[in-house]
Amino acid sequence: MTEQTTPGLPHPLTGQLFPSPVPPGTGWPEDPAPSDAPVAHDAARVRELAATAADVDRLNAMASVCRACERLVEWREDVAEHKRASFAGEPYWGRPVPSYGDPRARLAVIGLAPAANGGNRTGRMFTGDRAGDWIYAALHRAGLAEHETVSTAGDGQTLHGVRMVAPVRCAPPANKPTPEEKAACGGWFDAEISLLTNLQGMLALGGIAWQTVLAAAVRMGWEVPRPRPKFGHGAVTELHTPDGRTVRLVGCYHVSQRNTFTGLLTEQMLDDALALAAAPGG
Repeated sequence: MTEQTTPGLPHPLTGQLFPSPVPPGTGWPEDPAPSDAPVAHDAARVRELAATAADVDRLNAMASVCRACERLVEWREDVAEHKRASFAGEPYWGRPVPSYGDPRARLAVIGLAPAANGGNRTGRMFTGDRAGDWIYAALHRAGLAEHETVSTAGDGQTLHGVRMVAPVRCAPPANKPTPEEKAACGGWFDAEISLLTNLQGMLALGGIAWQTVLAAAVRMGWEVPRPRPKFGHGAVTELHTPDGRTVRLVGCYHVSQRNTFTGLLTEQMLDDALALAAAPGG
């Protein structure tokens, strides 16, 4: 008798069956990639493909199938296959997590990387873990998100004038991408920030996000203060683009459980930093 294999597990919202990780173009909610999206297998190819993207949707399609970093590919797919027990009955996205939000955003929220059992599971940035609960609730309080809570891609959430972008799009082991992995993913990051031509403010969640933005700004030919400003909660600096825009960069402690559970970051602190970054006239 031939052994029967299951076609996958049901998506928690749609009930459609998917394997883990999810192949592109198979119907996962909010999947930006068609089945024939070109795949980058090294950092040079990331930069080459990113340079061809005419808009953030096309960029996201290519970034969401990237396989440039062998260690990250192995980790994200291993987590998708050997699921956390509490999510054993649902499929895992298991691919690079796309940026999320308004393609004409005035504000960018910069994180670090997807959580192994958060965005790597749901297919959407800051969705499926407690850190996401904090940032979406803050965006909702500010009138920048349609709903206060999120569950998974396809749940009806919408961001208004905001885009979430991660310096590293794959879940890394121990939440620590290597310098080489950050550099490879920088090709996607630089291209996306360049395509956000309405950008006026950026909220950097943590020191790595802050340093990533400053380094990317230099690579893109933006004017960056010297010496480079240091990260701190509530720190503010202004960056100037070649097309004459001023983009305000605001630092905020990351919405990690370590920071929110200990009170290092409170809701009021997050709201204040967000308001500063979202203020008009960057």
